[in-house]
Amino acid sequence: METIRSYHNKQVNKMKKIKRYIFLTLAVLAIISVFVFVKMYKAIIFPNVLTPNGEKISLYIYSDDDFEDVKQKLYSDSIIINHKSFEWLAKKLDYPKYIKSGHYVISNNMNNNRLLNLLRSGSQTPVKFTFNNIRTIEQFAGRVAEQLEMDSVSLLKAVKENATLKEMGFDEESAAALFIPNTYELYWNINADDFVEKMVGEYNRFWNEERRNKAKSLNMTPIEVSILASIVDKETTKVSEMPRIAGVYINRLKKNWLLQADPTLVFALGDFEIKRVLDVHKKVESPYNTYKYIGLPPGPICIPSIAAIDAVLNAENHKYFYFCAKDDLSGYHVFARNMSEHNRNAEKYRKALNKMKIWK
Repeated sequence: METIRSYHNKQVNKMKKIKRYIFLTLAVLAIISVFVFVKMYKAIIFPNVLTPNGEKISLYIYSDDDFEDVKQKLYSDSIIINHKSFEWLAKKLDYPKYIKSGHYVISNNMNNNRLLNLLRSGSQTPVKFTFNNIRTIEQFAGRVAEQLEMDSVSLLKAVKENATLKEMGFDEESAAALFIPNTYELYWNINADDFVEKMVGEYNRFWNEERRNKAKSLNMTPIEVSILASIVDKETTKVSEMPRIAGVYINRLKKNWLLQADPTLVFALGDFEIKRVLDVHKKVESPYNTYKYIGLPPGPICIPSIAAIDAVLNAENHKYFYFCAKDDLSGYHVFARNMSEHNRNAEKYRKALNKMKIWK
């Protein structure tokens, strides 16, 4: 009887131990589960972005960037608080396999989930692309490469090979006239071909029916207007003078005279530091030498401003055929109807340059 009772007690104790073990195991698992849940919750929900001064910042991801590159950009700016949680969730969401290039705006206090969903979706923010005061299409391509992902070589190639531009009457010399100085909203990673098509659309919007009719009344194409506008742009920085200067050149074109525009010589020589055009400069052999060749040069000598284009389209109707910079060196000009008047004005200006010791 004692043996049976002893055996029973042993079994009861054994069951208690098993139950205690099960309970402890479940408790540990529960604690681990809670810990894992909290970790996951924190990794997904808790803010993990701290931007300087709490301001929005831009992240630029290039087309050939991988996850290591993205991490480097984020970590180098110290905007990710917890690297491990960011990388853990990134891998769970398979982000390293789906890197999308672009310009992304990151806000302060973003959590990992929101940040990674932004990057995975490719929901980039357009950038503002601005340009003005550009002399050559090569310089323009360089400016584009400074502000957008594409390189200058790709853009120049796209311009050269674009069939639409050829249909519109552009060639290698006049292609710069396509681009209208302004501020545009573009995706930072736009490719060169799409960029050119975008500029074609902007060009057609700019050259509306009213502007085209004004060009037609001058017996000029929009490209020719832009070529003349580029000369006007380099003759003066004074917008108020532009329509009068444009009128001088239009009068000379109507008479089939040489334009004799000094800025075209500067362009032909490729020396944009020249401040005083001399007789020796007028001997340069170039289709842009308007002291040698009648009519407009084959292309613009800069990308003309909207103000200069509209100045040509709204040129003053007057009888001036000459103009010269004022001898007060104010940047304004004095205008003349005949050569004798012009020579007197030019002599005053030459004396002013000599006095200032501006020889070239």
